[in-house]
Amino acid sequence: MTFSKKFCGAMGAAGLSLFAALPAWAQDAAAAVPTPDKGDTAWMMVSTVLVLAMILPGLALFYGGLVRTKNMLSVMTQIGAVACLAMLIWVSYGYSLAFAGPSNGFISDLSKVFLKGITPDSTAATFTDGVVIPEYVFVSFQMTFAAITVALVLGSVVERIKFSAVMVFAAVWLTIVYFPIAHMVWAAGGLFFEMGALDFAGGTVVHINAGVSALVACLILGKRVGFPKEPMPPHSLTLTGVGTGLLWVGWFGFNAGSALEANGSAALAMMNTFVATAAGGLFWMIAERVSGHKGSALGFCSGIIAGLVAVTPAAGNAGPFGAIVLGAVASIICFYAVTVLKPKLGYDDSLDAFGIHGVGGMIGAIGTGIVYSPSLGGPGGADFDMGSQIVTQLLATGTTIVWAAIGTAIAIFIAKAITGLRVSREVEQEGLDLGEHGERAYNV
Repeated sequence: MTFSKKFCGAMGAAGLSLFAALPAWAQDAAAAVPTPDKGDTAWMMVSTVLVLAMILPGLALFYGGLVRTKNMLSVMTQIGAVACLAMLIWVSYGYSLAFAGPSNGFISDLSKVFLKGITPDSTAATFTDGVVIPEYVFVSFQMTFAAITVALVLGSVVERIKFSAVMVFAAVWLTIVYFPIAHMVWAAGGLFFEMGALDFAGGTVVHINAGVSALVACLILGKRVGFPKEPMPPHSLTLTGVGTGLLWVGWFGFNAGSALEANGSAALAMMNTFVATAAGGLFWMIAERVSGHKGSALGFCSGIIAGLVAVTPAAGNAGPFGAIVLGAVASIICFYAVTVLKPKLGYDDSLDAFGIHGVGGMIGAIGTGIVYSPSLGGPGGADFDMGSQIVTQLLATGTTIVWAAIGTAIAIFIAKAITGLRVSREVEQEGLDLGEHGERAYNV
């Protein structure tokens, strides 16, 4: 039987006497047993729920408001369905592949399929020696990351892709793209984890991964009927604005939760999630004015997301000044990626998943190697080597781009072979709400 001071305390005076009667070495061993802190555990449970709110209803409303009326429900259904699928796959084998067992640098093993061996007493280590949280909480937190990442990819292919193709694609993509990248960057033994790549909450794992995948998917799928000649404005910027607010609120769980403790690192990530996002929203509107346009609500929402994306890898790896700079720079560059690069190249990234998540993620991931410097207010030590860190960030970024691109192409072609990719021209013109789901968002 394993004794601890906490256990003996619950037994009252008799328990304390029993503990005191143990030899000194036994008392030390008992005291060394890691016990989850209730405050850290509560914070991580709240963070997990906040990330879920980013998906449903946050991302569903954000993306849904940007499409045409006839496709609103299809977008919400696709996002909700792939999130649910991701959760089941994560518990089945995704967590095991990403975080369990020995590593070959690229992937783990299947020793924890269906969470084998995990009990309410199992713990997962945080970033502080001797501090742990229940492993079920860690599994749940990371599960929401997998769910939102695959949902983000859909932003480039909505309004024309089959629901069945979405589900097949999601299952394959999670397996061959998301799980290996998550392992390489975040798991002990992972290639970039061991190299010291900085990705506090998912610049490479979530945003570059999703953004590059979105670009490849839309290129293979092809353009929407009528694009770019016919106007395809958002049907409800009000819903997009509500979704933006929910995403920002939920992002505190995403970023501050990635500290895995309720500590100073989480507080820093919280502050950076405020200021980088604020800079992103304002600087997108400034870019609009400089380009001769009015500052728009859509631009404000886009800038908010760009700022959030850019600060994600730097949330606990930058000071507030560095976070502000990242948010502002990413917002401006993403603005030109969406308004200049996309029209020039002619690809149909429906909701700018690549232009904001892909481009913003690259800026954030590489920029983290700069803002980590203590000279810029970052938490890097006195021996921090900016040049070496930037090289590491570039390697992680480049590998993620190539891995995501190849893996997405494979997943798309598998979906095409099994279900076909696109709805018929008639369904696309009628709208996927009716054609795919037999419902309307608005009965008017």
